[in-house]
Amino acid sequence: MTDKSTFIRANTKLRPVPLVPEIAIHVADESVPIWLKTEDELGEMGLPPPFWAFAWAGGQALARYVLDHAESVAGKTVLDLASGSGLIGIAAVKAGANAVTAADIDAFALAAIRLNASANDIHLKVCSDDLLGAPTDERWDVILAGDIFYERDTAERAFAFLSRQAACGATVLIGDPGRSYLPKDKLTKLADYSVPVTRELEDAEIKRTAVWTIA
Repeated sequence: MTDKSTFIRANTKLRPVPLVPEIAIHVADESVPIWLKTEDELGEMGLPPPFWAFAWAGGQALARYVLDHAESVAGKTVLDLASGSGLIGIAAVKAGANAVTAADIDAFALAAIRLNASANDIHLKVCSDDLLGAPTDERWDVILAGDIFYERDTAERAFAFLSRQAACGATVLIGDPGRSYLPKDKLTKLADYSVPVTRELEDAEIKRTAVWTIA
């Protein structure tokens, strides 16, 4: 098995993010080939998609919001939940956050986050803990969640975690392009964006995407 960072460099390209050109991340041109290569690399089948290899609409919108509303994170401790590429966490650092933790349970995502942070000349903490799997006593001032309401079980666990953190005083910001399991009735919309995305991932080249907070 090759080093994960070497694998990522060999199968992606460092490119500016369409809605957030201030940030460049390692992205794949196509979803299926890198998905299959990831399974081959690990010798496993049925792996989840390589979320870390793309700039998803929800993540782009939330990163744009954070950069344009730096006061939302400046001087604060921030968690980028289910970070994927690290895009949102990188935006938080650039917006002046005091400390940023990018959390993901995918080992390739952790390597991608480190590569992308280095490419953007910033530092953040990388966390491999399954924060949705068990209660945690750790607290953050702000929790950023990009595009995590795509599947029922994950959405329920994520919203339970976010709600607990909000009840303890955290500001929760969610980027979402209209996924089925987003609990809109429990949220307040803060902003709308038209996000360029690839037809490899979505049903349109521009996804109308919103940033929400827990009401």
